[in-house]
Amino acid sequence: MSDTIDSASLLARAEELIARAVSAGADAADAVIVRGRSRSVSVRLGKVEGTEASESDDFSLRVFVGRRVASVSASPGFDLKTLAERAVAMAKASPEDPFASLADEANLARQWPDLELFDPTEVSSEALAEAALAAEAAALAVAGVTNSGGAGASAGMGGLVLATSHGFSGSYMASRFGRSVSVIAGEGTKMERDYDFDSQLYFDRLRDPAAIGREAATRTVRRLDPRQVPTARDVTVVYDPRMARGIAGHIAGAINGAAVARKTSFLRDRMGRQVLKAGLTVTDDPLVVRGASSRPFDGEGVSGQKLAMIEDGILKHWFLSTSTARELGLSTNGRGVRGGPAVNPASTNLALEPGEVSPEELIRSVGTGLYVTELIGQGVNMVTGEYSRGAAGYWIENGELTFPVSEVTIASNLSDMFMRITPASDIDRSFGIAAPTLAIEGMTLAGA
Repeated sequence: MSDTIDSASLLARAEELIARAVSAGADAADAVIVRGRSRSVSVRLGKVEGTEASESDDFSLRVFVGRRVASVSASPGFDLKTLAERAVAMAKASPEDPFASLADEANLARQWPDLELFDPTEVSSEALAEAALAAEAAALAVAGVTNSGGAGASAGMGGLVLATSHGFSGSYMASRFGRSVSVIAGEGTKMERDYDFDSQLYFDRLRDPAAIGREAATRTVRRLDPRQVPTARDVTVVYDPRMARGIAGHIAGAINGAAVARKTSFLRDRMGRQVLKAGLTVTDDPLVVRGASSRPFDGEGVSGQKLAMIEDGILKHWFLSTSTARELGLSTNGRGVRGGPAVNPASTNLALEPGEVSPEELIRSVGTGLYVTELIGQGVNMVTGEYSRGAAGYWIENGELTFPVSEVTIASNLSDMFMRITPASDIDRSFGIAAPTLAIEGMTLAGA
């Protein structure tokens, strides 16, 4: 995979676009170019079903006329002068936004480290197909597996070029490789499905395809012949790490400055107060070398630093971009993300930090409860914190995983859940949102 983002040429084009906007009457402007390249192969039952390849260069121009702002997007080949004039005309006709502006010049990154986000390894479509077929074959070879939901492999890269009218100019690029497989066990109305996958910045860090296939098959076969359990209150629910990342994601959503400004977060009035169980810490670090969501600067040209967003259970920071920070009377902490022309705050490499006990020790300490490996539905209200999800997994009896469980619902309120979390020690930091196995006490289980 070529590492050529042609940053010099793209930066020159972005800077020319800004100059055109200023000439057309903009007081300030920034231009973003996002370059993407990807290749993927999907297979099923030993045959290649699809091969896809894509390339894109997306240009976005944001202009400011006083407190009025407008954004336009275009594909390659557009006329710079026409696009700039259109953006300025749109801004002049827009209502004033008291919080919209470029990042303060004093906050702009002037230098940044090499975070080693790009692996130039070229992976052919044939090699992708071979990996996908190997993963599926290994899964189908496990006793009890009766069908395939398909397997896939992919390789891609994404690059960002950013230039602003007040002097920032920079670019970076990241690669991404992936493998996945889904299989089915059982027959008729007693079928179960599960999956496994891996995603890495560096090709040589990917797990072996056969290992991914065997893990997907093992997880699937273990789910056969599930039972229901009686409705109960005050149940301890243990979240498998894949599901625990969802809990960490709810934390990230609740401390997003945009949600706070819109008053759509149930933690909006909790700054400086305890929001997690004492002893728990949530960190966010955009500068992790080879981190899944690392970036040397944010979508506004601001370098972020590692932050303890929640420390010893106490909420310390919101995720902030420039406009969101101004709306809240604060300063950006370099968490602005470009979503097309818009800039919104978001986490980078977020981790709900691990505890000291192993997952096995945590499960033993539970005694009786539910170990969750799948969550169904979207029953989470971030305004109130109400939480209700369909779930499947395994019943915990005498500190051991026993029979599979399905068709149950677990419910509580995130405010209460956050105060009852006990983490294990098994965190996997190769994901942009990372969390270990988590036990949460005091939940309601609706079953048979």
